[in-house]
Amino acid sequence: MKPRATVATDAERTEGRTAVPSGEDNSDEDGARARSRASGPPARPSKRRGKKTKAPFEPGGITRRLRFRRDRTLVLMTVPAMMLLLVFNYIPLLGNVVAFQDYDVYDLGITGSPFVGFDNFTRIFEDHRFWEVLLNTLVIFLTQLILFFPIPIAIALLLNTIMSARVRAWVQAIVYLPHFFSWVLVVTVFQQMFGGAGLVAQWLREHGHEGFDLMTNPGFFKFLVTSQAIWKDAGWGVIVFLAALAAVNTDLYEAAAVDGAGRWRRMWHVTLPALRPVIALLLVLRVGSALNLDFEQILLQRDQVGAGASEILDTYIWWTGIKTGDFGYAAAAGIFKGLFSVAMVLGANKVAHMMGEQGVYSKK
Repeated sequence: MKPRATVATDAERTEGRTAVPSGEDNSDEDGARARSRASGPPARPSKRRGKKTKAPFEPGGITRRLRFRRDRTLVLMTVPAMMLLLVFNYIPLLGNVVAFQDYDVYDLGITGSPFVGFDNFTRIFEDHRFWEVLLNTLVIFLTQLILFFPIPIAIALLLNTIMSARVRAWVQAIVYLPHFFSWVLVVTVFQQMFGGAGLVAQWLREHGHEGFDLMTNPGFFKFLVTSQAIWKDAGWGVIVFLAALAAVNTDLYEAAAVDGAGRWRRMWHVTLPALRPVIALLLVLRVGSALNLDFEQILLQRDQVGAGASEILDTYIWWTGIKTGDFGYAAAAGIFKGLFSVAMVLGANKVAHMMGEQGVYSKK
């Protein structure tokens, strides 16, 4: 006969369990029941669907307070840099209010000078001299962009082909050295070489030729400052391109050599494509600083060739603001310069996107 099943108790019904048939060993089931009672009731599912709870120290789940406690040493290390940035870069922006004032630096100050609205900006657009200076600045920039920008790339490619590490180190040291010279020293060296009493002019006179003075030639001034910039800063610009060349996979050169590509073909099809993103980025940044030519370099040679050929926007702002005391006009010109530079960066970055490069920032 089959054993008769016992009737389930009320407690067992409430717990959703039924009695086991009599005669069977239920010790395992009793142990499971005890463990379930100790563990408590089962967790209810969250009402918010799709939301997962995160552990306190999981990526993205850590609180700001815990993150600050974890990184407080790094935060404290950045405080001095943030203070310098705040004091020397952001607080001075409040001084741009003088562009909208008839600013009197001696008697009234910022708080007492009357507001004139956009009168200073109107004076800028009506000043033909300002537009002449702006055009001259852009001409010098384009000259440097065409003649100066490819030089660091060419030097980097040349150094990359040198097999001897000792020779490469000597060439790098010689090329980098002029970057640490001041513009006073650079202009002095060019004066001693290409001035009216310079070495080149004296050598020509000694051999029966007429001497020349490139340092006072207004028509040659844009090429003069470009050559000075090349001699001083071309070696320093090589660093970025050498770093980009160091990241090129050598297997690409080996595969190109196996396919029969010579040195020039490898440079054209392997090296230059690897440098293309860096070139695009630096070109965008260079275009953005079109109006930021070397102020000290131009100012040192301004009187030799005259303001008509050497005046750039920085020296014009300095002359009108510091020399004549028209600080409101100079501040308005400075704001115009900043807005123009931002527009140049955005435009150059758009062109980089059209060419398939990332530029300063990527497209969304």
